[in-house]
Amino acid sequence: MKKLNTNFLLSTVASAAIALGFAQCSDDDKETTGVLSEIVTDDATALSKANGVYSHWQPLSSSFSFIIELNSNKLTSFEGEESEAGPVNSRFEQQADTWYQVKIFNHLLLGITNDNETISETTKALEAGQVTQAGYNAAVGKAKFLRALAYLYLVQLYGEVPLITENGGSSTVRAEIDDIYAQIVSDLTEAESLLNDYSGDPITPTKQAAEALLARAYLTWGDNPLSYNEVAAIADGQSDPQFTINEARLEKAIEYANLVINSGRLALDPDFSKLFGRDYESNKRGTNEHLFTIHHDGDANDAQGNHQTHCSWTFPFQNGEFGQGFSENHTEVSDDDLYDDWYAEYPNDKRLAKTYFTSLTNPEDNNTYTYYSPIYTPINGKGVDQSYDNAENLEITYNSVDRIEIRYAEVLLTKAEALVQLGRNSEAAEPFNELRKRAGIETVSAPTFEQIKREWDYEFTYEQKSLLNSYRWKDLVSSVKKVSNYKHFDDSYATAGAVGADGNEVSSFFAKIHKHLKAKYNNVRGRHYRQPIPTGLSGEDLGITPQNPGY
Repeated sequence: MKKLNTNFLLSTVASAAIALGFAQCSDDDKETTGVLSEIVTDDATALSKANGVYSHWQPLSSSFSFIIELNSNKLTSFEGEESEAGPVNSRFEQQADTWYQVKIFNHLLLGITNDNETISETTKALEAGQVTQAGYNAAVGKAKFLRALAYLYLVQLYGEVPLITENGGSSTVRAEIDDIYAQIVSDLTEAESLLNDYSGDPITPTKQAAEALLARAYLTWGDNPLSYNEVAAIADGQSDPQFTINEARLEKAIEYANLVINSGRLALDPDFSKLFGRDYESNKRGTNEHLFTIHHDGDANDAQGNHQTHCSWTFPFQNGEFGQGFSENHTEVSDDDLYDDWYAEYPNDKRLAKTYFTSLTNPEDNNTYTYYSPIYTPINGKGVDQSYDNAENLEITYNSVDRIEIRYAEVLLTKAEALVQLGRNSEAAEPFNELRKRAGIETVSAPTFEQIKREWDYEFTYEQKSLLNSYRWKDLVSSVKKVSNYKHFDDSYATAGAVGADGNEVSSFFAKIHKHLKAKYNNVRGRHYRQPIPTGLSGEDLGITPQNPGY
């Protein structure tokens, strides 16, 4: 995807009146009890101020995929020239000025600025009697929930980052990993106490959404994230670090997962295929699986529409067997083997056909378009509006599908994984098998860690989990190097016009797939357990030192 709405991004930074877009508080900024807030004057303005953060979350809905999925063995990018940010990430060549790294880092911190001001001003307004306790709870609960979510992405992707709250902090000094996680837990714990119970609306943060994120945070923290020095020790090599756990934190992950499960307010949708698309978003089916989502009204109506659909499914009937050639979408499935391997293991898994599209019938010409070698690779179905059948996907124009941040299935798998990591495999069977029963595949009496890992792939492929899971499991390098087993890694596909190992003429499409698979294999290094600390949105040096190892 290209740099969309750049003018908006730059004007946002200018209006913030600070280079990076997040501010430091000082003792002079602290207000005394009873001083009126000029920003938050009643409950409505408190909530409006809290909602202002979404102008920084909406542009990231698809952008996360350009790091989290492209920095894996699952996705390749054909985003224009090979120098574009998508292909650069696909080949593990990102640097401090690579656009998606810049965009995500800065927008998350700009959002934190909004959250900090919401908390500070709403607290002042409560003390001055301008807002009710209910108004305070709604606004500050949402702000702390979203601040914690922003820091959870930042610490996973960039490691030690500046830690700033309404009470102060430095915009250039990097905080310790444990301090950042402690702040995340503190924010989510308070959000849990302030927010209302889930009542079917996934757009509004709730008590159960906070508990689900606490389960996610404790699972991630419980897998002992790498420190700066640990990354530095492996930065230039192709070896993964040792996987270790913190048992107490994993127990907390189970505790918070259980709170969500035992609330009785969430459930799996009985039909996996009904999770993705406009007609299913905002819990229109009333099945209560979407726990928290980022709402989109499309390019013309919010900060930036959700382009995940557009990037995965650009002009579908120009590609494939009856198409006009091999149009190169912004993101592509890396190889047929991702589909083939799953099909070989579980051909009747109901999730497979919704995760990878291999054919689609165009109702306008009644032709069936094939997305499978030697014509194409399968299409990432998770990025397609699946709420209607056999129709050209209008989302390439509207980009208005909501982004699912967390759904109930993740809570179940988080609990199962934490139990397995603690050696309580038989206890993990119940939450683990709920997912497999819905998928229509065999259940197990005691899932193994490898089965847990595969289940993350089956259930959440292309839902922006891949890289973050590899960071947790300490298998980034080894998982990326699996591309050497893919069909188009073979050197017979290196040159367009040659005859490939399958006996077919190699198209320019598959020659590029080959190039990216080779680059993934050759370029991935220990340093990729972190993204580079980027520049500001305008290319300025943010003054955050030191740079992450190897960049």
